[in-house]
This record gives sequence, C-alpha cells and structure tokens, in this order.
Amino acid sequence: MIHVKTTIDRPSADAVSRLAKFSSATIHEAQGRKGALSSRIKPIDRAMSFCGPATTVRCAPRDNLMLQVAIHYAQPGDVILASAGEYEEAGTFGDVLGNAMKAKGLAGLVTDSGVRDTQDLIELGLPVFSGSVSIKGTVKETIGPINHPVVFGDEIIYPGDVLRGDADGVVVVRKDEIEEVIRLSQERDDAERELIGLYKAGGTTIDLCNLTDVLKAKGLLVEQP
Repeated sequence: MIHVKTTIDRPSADAVSRLAKFSSATIHEAQGRKGALSSRIKPIDRAMSFCGPATTVRCAPRDNLMLQVAIHYAQPGDVILASAGEYEEAGTFGDVLGNAMKAKGLAGLVTDSGVRDTQDLIELGLPVFSGSVSIKGTVKETIGPINHPVVFGDEIIYPGDVLRGDADGVVVVRKDEIEEVIRLSQERDDAERELIGLYKAGGTTIDLCNLTDVLKAKGLLVEQP
C-alpha cells in the first residue's frame, strides 16, 4: 500500500467559496440531514470558521508523526482532517504546527484528538476544531495513510470532500455533490429569511409552520380562556 497519496481531486476554489456562505447547520439540513460530524468536534474559539477540501490523515493515538507529514503535503486552502482514534488525552497539535499550517495557507485543522497552546492558536487566527484540549505530549513513532478514506466523527471522509466548520460544528459535503448542495442551501436560506420576516411581521409558529392539523391529529388539548 502507498501510504501517502499526493494527487487528489478537489472542487474548484470558486465552488468552495460559494459553499462557505452557508452555515454548517444549513448545509446539513439542505443535503438531507447528512454529513454532520460528531458534536464532540468543536472549535477552540467560537469565532473560528473555515471551508475547504480535506487532506485526510490517520494517526496513531498520542502520536503526531503523520500529522506533520500531512501538513507537508497539503495544498493551500486544504483542511487537515486528522483521525487519531478519538484519543482525548494528548495535545497532538499546538502553536508550532499551527504556524507551519498558517505559513502554507492551509484553511484549518480538524482532529478527533486533543490540541494545546489554544490561546496562541486563537491569536494566530488558524481555525482549529478538536475533540478535546490537552497539554499532554505526543510521540513520533507510527506511520499511517494520508489521503485515503477515513472514518471520522461517525462519517466516512474521502480526500477532497469539502469540510465546512463554524461555531456549531463541522459538516462534510461530497466533492461531486457540491453544486447541488450549494443550490439546496441557497433555497433553504431564502426560505428561512422569508419565514423570519413573517415572524417579525406578527406571524405565529402554529400558523406559519402549519401545525394546526398536526396538533389536532395528535390530540393536543389547550385550556380555553
């Protein structure tokens, strides 16, 4: 097996930019309530946000050797997705590697393990999403695959799939579905904006969400004034 695949298919930068206009939740709902990574994975700062194609890497727990190799081979705009067995008690990534990623123009890091130096990373401005924060050190011992499919956060991620992360979490979009997901996300965004306008104009949840017949069928009883 070739450990490191250096050639992957990525969607266009324009398509990634257009997808980035929508929130992770909107994308998740628009594409049929799929693609949401485990809710354990959160940004180290709620202001962090990213969108980019995945460079995938599988690391051994408490070992960041292949993470460093992945940073070397990733292309500007990529998001490093590092699967490490959901091992929380290790700081597999910190400010030194964060600066290496920032210098290469990488879009962000997503890991199911731990990170550290979080204040420095926040000041650096590199989006970092992780399963935990841990100061415990790591080793550099075990080789593993880069740009192979990985199971991460209850989803299968393929190299080049697009990851969108924000304050609420991370969602994955298949690279060959990105245009359709952009269209569906825009439709959902437009519908929600219209609904918000109707609420501001005095509309009610039961009327605007067509709940009258649903609640009647379920036998909801409401005290009358």
